[in-house]
Amino acid sequence: MTEDSSRVAVATGVGSMPGEDIHEAVRTVLGELPDLPHLPELPGRGVIAGMTGRALALVADLGFDLQPAGWRLTDAPGVDHRRARSLLAQDLDALEERVQVGGLFEDGGELKVQVTGPWTLAATVERPRGDRLLADHGARRELAQALAEGVSEHVADLRRRVPGAALLVQVDEPALPAVLGARIPTASGFSRHRAVHPPAASEALEQVFAAIAAAGATPMAHCCAADAPIGLLRGAGARAVSVDLAVLEAAGYDDLGNALDAGDRVLLGVVPSTDPVRVPSEKQVVERILRLLDMLGFDPEGVAGQLVLTPACGLAGASPSYAREALALVRASASRIAGG
Repeated sequence: MTEDSSRVAVATGVGSMPGEDIHEAVRTVLGELPDLPHLPELPGRGVIAGMTGRALALVADLGFDLQPAGWRLTDAPGVDHRRARSLLAQDLDALEERVQVGGLFEDGGELKVQVTGPWTLAATVERPRGDRLLADHGARRELAQALAEGVSEHVADLRRRVPGAALLVQVDEPALPAVLGARIPTASGFSRHRAVHPPAASEALEQVFAAIAAAGATPMAHCCAADAPIGLLRGAGARAVSVDLAVLEAAGYDDLGNALDAGDRVLLGVVPSTDPVRVPSEKQVVERILRLLDMLGFDPEGVAGQLVLTPACGLAGASPSYAREALALVRASASRIAGG
């Protein structure tokens, strides 16, 4: 960021967008979020474009296929795994083409990409003989290692495609609180997988965050659960955290304050991610952020440059018109949160 922009909050999206046209989605994101655009995800194109399929497209040295119950670990990539890889490559082509046509990032700037984290993958992908990878210590460790390697290669590819951009890699962990709290059901549905204790959870996350940092990108984490484990994520190496402010429990506020105190970035979900009955006004969004900062004991002038405003979560369930409106709203609101 420039010296002036470092005193102003910016805006970005969490990840997903409505529709199936990646070229239109890229144009929308680059147009509405010039200070911190992200590579859009379009899960409306099917399971291979969903958050699990998209992450598995990056996983190195492991194969997966798609079963009626979802993704499953296999000896070799199945046809749907190959399709997921091909679709991600097409999305990256669309981003690269638009960046080149528009001459973007020639003078620097930031670009965010997203990947599902190791614990959410372990809670959603099945072992070859059934049940989740979460139940198999060796399999989930292997998955975390392969994900770290795949994300590292992904960052290297992005640096070639968009050489002027500073990269942020958002690791999505919506299932992490349930993994920690023994709330992931077994295949039968009659019991729950054992809780993963924080040190073990941190170890897998550390591998992924460290791989991102070693590849030259900034590791960050997103969890939109009420009990998002902000402290654990930061302790494992995330240098920015993304939360849904509407659902975050009061206990998480201290962790947000600690992140700001440490100089980390904080991404705050402040507008609905699906079409609301009444869209909040720019004034309402700004006042909400200022109240939070006052409660945490921070002067907006001192931390504005660490703040990033976002929708509450991904926009895949929104109408295209509202998705654009939501992005425009967080951008306009962010521009008003400045010192002085």
